[in-house]
Amino acid sequence: MLYLNKYFTEDEVIKLTQDLIRIPSHKDVLNREEKVAEYIYEFCKANGFKVEKQDVDGVRKNVLVYLEGEGTGKTLMFNGHMDTVPPYNMTIEPYDAEIKDGCIWGRGASDMKGPIASMLIAMLAIKRSNKRMKGTIIFSGVLGEEEQSEGTEALVKSNIKVDGAVVGEPSNYEYAIGHRGLEWIEIIIKGRAAHGGVPHLGINAISKAAKFINKIEEELMPKLKERENEYMGPSVMNFGTIQGGNQPSTVADWCSIKIDRRYIPGESVDTVFKELEDIVSELKDEDPEFDAEIIRMENNFLTLDHLYLMTPPEDPIVIATKNGIEKIIEKEANITRRRGWTDAALLSNFGHIPTVVTGPGNITYSHTKDERIEIKHLIDYVEIYCKIAEEFCEII
Repeated sequence: MLYLNKYFTEDEVIKLTQDLIRIPSHKDVLNREEKVAEYIYEFCKANGFKVEKQDVDGVRKNVLVYLEGEGTGKTLMFNGHMDTVPPYNMTIEPYDAEIKDGCIWGRGASDMKGPIASMLIAMLAIKRSNKRMKGTIIFSGVLGEEEQSEGTEALVKSNIKVDGAVVGEPSNYEYAIGHRGLEWIEIIIKGRAAHGGVPHLGINAISKAAKFINKIEEELMPKLKERENEYMGPSVMNFGTIQGGNQPSTVADWCSIKIDRRYIPGESVDTVFKELEDIVSELKDEDPEFDAEIIRMENNFLTLDHLYLMTPPEDPIVIATKNGIEKIIEKEANITRRRGWTDAALLSNFGHIPTVVTGPGNITYSHTKDERIEIKHLIDYVEIYCKIAEEFCEII
C-alpha cells in the first residue's frame, strides 16, 4: 500500500470514490441522494466525526460533518453536491467505478463524488494528525445542485456561520473566484391559427419569432459582447430551444423560444429582463400584430436567484486556496474565467460566505458518456485541501 504521507493512503481515497460512484443519486432514482447521504453519514460517524443530517425535502437530507478546533480561528466549509446527472447513453458502465488508465470511471466520478472523497479524506487526515487547529472545518454534502440547488438553499437559510468556503467542482488545478449569474427565460410568441391554404387569415407566430430572434442578434448581442468581467468573461445569451405550431397545414398560433442568459457584474435579473422587454416593445411598435410574453423559467431555481459569484481576490479564502494549490503543483495557480454556475453563488450572495471553487478532475469529463477522474488528481487534492485548511484554520 502506497503511503503518500502518514495520515492517509491512496487506497482510502480510491475506495471512498468508488463506493460513492456505485450509489446512483440522480433525479430518476427513488429519493435521489438518500442512500449516498446515508453512506457519507455512516462513513464519517465510523471515523469519529461529529455528523448530522439537515432536513431539506422529506427523506432527502444534507449531511454536515464537523472537525472542531480550539474555537479561536476561522471556520472553513468544504461544500460538495451528492447528486449527479442521469447516466443517459453512457459508453461505460456508469456505476462499476472501474479503474483503468490511471482513472476511476463512472457517473459522478468528476462531478462530483471524487471531489467529495478528497474533501472527506483531507478532513480525516487532519483529524488523525492530532495537530492543533485554531479554527473549525465543516463539510456540507448537499442535495440537488444539478436541479434547483435545494440543498445549498437550505444550508444558507439555516444561517450557518462560516468564514470561507471551497466548492469542489472539478477544476484541473485551477480555481475560480467569479462566475456568471444564470437565468432561463421563455418567450411565448402569440399568433392566430388559420388553414394553411389561406395563411393570410392567420398570424404566424413562427414568423414573428424569427423577427424577435433577428432583433436580438442585431441589437442586443453586440451590446453583450462589449460587456466583460476580468474573472468571469463576457455577458452571453444562447437560444436553447424553439418550438411552435401544431401541423404543417395550420398557421402556427404559438411559438416558444427558451433562452439561457449568463450575466455579469453591472447587470442584474431586472436588467436582463428589461432588455428583453424593450425588444418586445419595439417590435410591437413596428408590428401591431406582434404579441409576446416573457416568462421566467422557475425550474432553474427554487426560491433564491442564481446570481453571479464574485469573491474579492484579496480575501483570505482566496489567498489560502491559491497558496494551497501552488504548494502541491509547485507553480503558479491559474484562475478559471469561464466556469459555469455553481452553488458557490448561493453561499456567497445569500450565506455571505466568501467562496472559491476548486476541485479534482477536469470539467470536460463532467456529464459525459465516459466520465472519469484521474487518481492523481484525487490524491493531490487531498493534500491541497489539507493545505487550504492548514493556512485558513491555522493548523500548527
